Amino acid sequence: MNYQQRSLAGKNGVELIVALYDGMTRFLYRAIQAIEANDVAERRIAIKRTLDILMHLQSRLKMDTGGSSAKALAEFYAAIFALCIDGSRLVSTARLKEAISCIRDVREAWHTIAQDPEVLRTLRENQTPAMLHTPSPASVPPSPEHIASSWNA
Repeated sequence: MNYQQRSLAGKNGVELIVALYDGMTRFLYRAIQAIEANDVAERRIAIKRTLDILMHLQSRLKMDTGGSSAKALAEFYAAIFALCIDGSRLVSTARLKEAISCIRDVREAWHTIAQDPEVLRTLRENQTPAMLHTPSPASVPPSPEHIASSWNA
């Protein structure tokens, strides 16, 4: 078990979602640095990692039980996906910074939920709250150093 896996092992589902949002932000900053350094390959890798996380989060939405909140998150993920694609295609740090700003706003909401005593109690009781995602430490995408990719943004 590597450091990343150990650090995620003790987190509850909501904390894992926050960690994934942090990962998206980190990869988008990496993409911005790559644009500024004119490093096309690194930009593509960083954008791909962000899109991998978005697709993972989208695939874990519980549309049948999440109601309008799950629908809103699905639309949010689609909008962030589009910003990332546009940012990479147009080589636009502005688009990527806009995505980062949006991700941070929603991340803060998840972080607040993770601190809610009722949510924590429900998670401790091992019941599924009216949550929209069900990530597990094993389902968190691996770090970019462990992935070989042929995808081009």
